Amino acid sequence: MTHSPAIHGHCDPRFEPVKAAFTGLMQSPFERGAALCLKIEGETVIDLWAGIAGPEPDSHWQHDTLLNLFSCTKPFTAVAIMQLVGEGRLDLDAPVCRYWPEFASAGKDSTTVRQVLCHRAGLPALRTPLAPETLYDWDTMIDLIAEEQPWVDAGKQQTYSPLLFGWILGELLRRVDGVSPAQSIHQRVAVPLGLDFHIGLDDATIARCAYMARTKDEVDDEAFGRVLQYVLTEPTAMSALAFANPPMVLGRSNEPGWKRMTQPAANGHGNARSLAEFYAGLLDGRLLESPLLNEMLREHSAEYDPTIQTPTRFGLGIMLNQSDVANGSYGMGPDAFGHMGAGGTIGFADPERGVAFGFACNTIGSYVLMDPRARGLANVAMGCL
Repeated sequence: MTHSPAIHGHCDPRFEPVKAAFTGLMQSPFERGAALCLKIEGETVIDLWAGIAGPEPDSHWQHDTLLNLFSCTKPFTAVAIMQLVGEGRLDLDAPVCRYWPEFASAGKDSTTVRQVLCHRAGLPALRTPLAPETLYDWDTMIDLIAEEQPWVDAGKQQTYSPLLFGWILGELLRRVDGVSPAQSIHQRVAVPLGLDFHIGLDDATIARCAYMARTKDEVDDEAFGRVLQYVLTEPTAMSALAFANPPMVLGRSNEPGWKRMTQPAANGHGNARSLAEFYAGLLDGRLLESPLLNEMLREHSAEYDPTIQTPTRFGLGIMLNQSDVANGSYGMGPDAFGHMGAGGTIGFADPERGVAFGFACNTIGSYVLMDPRARGLANVAMGCL
């Protein structure tokens, strides 16, 4: 049985097939709410939204509805770091402990900023079992990370860091930029582009947030299934601890404490429009000058990642296209770049076609890399170009 929610917003006539695909997606009984934004050479050609935002069936998705972007947050943080590099205040190849002396403990004295950005620092997880509330204590998390021994020597192996990435780079922003990580990212990235993007929400902003929910239990993605198996059967394994210590973030994203905290790897809140505009700002040079952007997009690591149980290809804080990996391609050109977020949200750019793409949904999917819902929409958009 299907349902047919009203589709709001606008769509350039050239992209009517994309609107039709979005409409078809929203007719699924498993979908709650979603938004799609597509910009071509800076022009917004698609800005659509539909469905339910809140837990109540009469709580409709609005023009300004926000939601947790999960790991789509990481590139925003990476851009703030790269801006400090461009200002000469941060050196990519300097050890993290130059700016954060306590970080040198437990064999991390040579771990560089670059290695953190491309997930080769060997720090995907903490071994110390943590209480749920520890997630919200910045100072405690920073102290624990400073004391943690790497799982592998820095530079030796790619180990994706779902959460520690945010605390490490956030602490660098705090120490080098002299303001809170949320302030640094907001002033450096959101303000110049006029983005409706937030880390550390106030009550008024929380009131605009969509409720995140899972509507079916099937696991369709092999990589997600492997990660879930570790979480369920080997709770002290690196992959399990990376996602479940502190206990599962994905299931806590509706908590007010999660929304109010600062977690620069996973709790940025925005929408499809803010994602598309962010990538448009990268393409047109408003956020980074070309040499910095080119360095950010240069391949730094590409191999099987034991944290997320799939091959992954990284620049600096950015996921690069993988056409030969299941769900690893953005569905457009080979030079496309962006970042997937847990649950299905995605932001990316295709520099060859001048495309900036944002898709946001509050029906949580079970894919480690690109969710087929977004991939399907991108494929249809590709056919319109």
